[in-house]
Amino acid sequence: MPRLLVWIMAIAAGLTVANLYYLQPLLAVISHEFGVSADAVGFVATLSQLGYALGLLFIVPLGDIRERRGLVVATLAAVTAALLATAAARSLSWLAIGSLLVGATTVTPQLIVPFAATLASPQERGRIVGVVMSGLLIGILLARTISGFIGAQFGWRAMFVIASALMIALAVVLWWLLPVSRPSTKLSYPQLLRSLPALLRAEPVLRETCAIGALGFATFSMFWVTLAFFLETPPYHYGSEVAGLFGLVGVAGALAAALVGRIADRRDARLVTGVTLLIILAAYLLFWLVGWSLVGIAAGVILLDLGVQGTQVSNQARIYALAPEARSRINTIYMTTYFVGGSLGSLLGAYSWSKWGWNGVCAAGGLLTLAGLAMYILPRLRNAGERASQKAL
Repeated sequence: MPRLLVWIMAIAAGLTVANLYYLQPLLAVISHEFGVSADAVGFVATLSQLGYALGLLFIVPLGDIRERRGLVVATLAAVTAALLATAAARSLSWLAIGSLLVGATTVTPQLIVPFAATLASPQERGRIVGVVMSGLLIGILLARTISGFIGAQFGWRAMFVIASALMIALAVVLWWLLPVSRPSTKLSYPQLLRSLPALLRAEPVLRETCAIGALGFATFSMFWVTLAFFLETPPYHYGSEVAGLFGLVGVAGALAAALVGRIADRRDARLVTGVTLLIILAAYLLFWLVGWSLVGIAAGVILLDLGVQGTQVSNQARIYALAPEARSRINTIYMTTYFVGGSLGSLLGAYSWSKWGWNGVCAAGGLLTLAGLAMYILPRLRNAGERASQKAL
């Protein structure tokens, strides 16, 4: 696969996924403008991720039955309209609907990732998926930095207007540079959707990665949705621009995704998942122990982004090897559960912050990570028990 094309797809994934995260550093500013609580504005952030899960479920499977380049450009046109509607919001209800629509139409990255996996050879698939996923996570992290700065300087609405202009420009570029890619599957759309539960039942690896991915991303969303509120409190008293700057810190973890992909190509991808879950747990321990220091938060952000991104890349290396003809549908199942986990993590983060403050957020993040480790360990214990029973017989 040509290196230029890999980087184009990585940049496109980063620019498009950023639409989901512009809102997070602006939550405190928006809560003041509309005169609402942290719980209420946190629910708006939850809706964007829930909308993304709906888009994954109903739009991304089309990648198995429609020409992929045209589908990518169509989703970019749809998200442009949703971003402009969000910028025009005059009430929290309007903003909530706009947030849901932005989430539902920001599915371009999840068309691009399986597109890249399809174009790559099996020997390089983990590495290429890792590069594209690095672009995606860097987009998530820099979205917060850029949004925090623009929100502080020009107001939160300006960010969504700028994002809509970026989507128009990106649609033009991708139409000219992406190759035409026609699917081999001849299913109808209803048949496509009906095949999703059967795929989930047939693939135990898919079920395991769905559970672990959802719990890992919940911890990620929980931290970022509460960081702006935490940094407003003593001893910090910082605004949205500082919350966004921590996105720059996390880029170090995101850049490791390509390395994780190479390791997953050469070694056991499942083992990589276990290690990255431990890294997430270490991040939340740091947030709890030294979260009252900017250096402590920065170190935790690097570990959290490395752990979550590493888990994502190793999981995707495993699922994209399952059924090449159903790669978009497998990605749909995995990413739908992934972002349902993220939306619940945002909701739990806002609730934990309101009830118990920073210590509550750290405790909830640690418990979710331990649940992910349990999902990782239980299949091994079950297999070991079955082997022991067979030897006894």
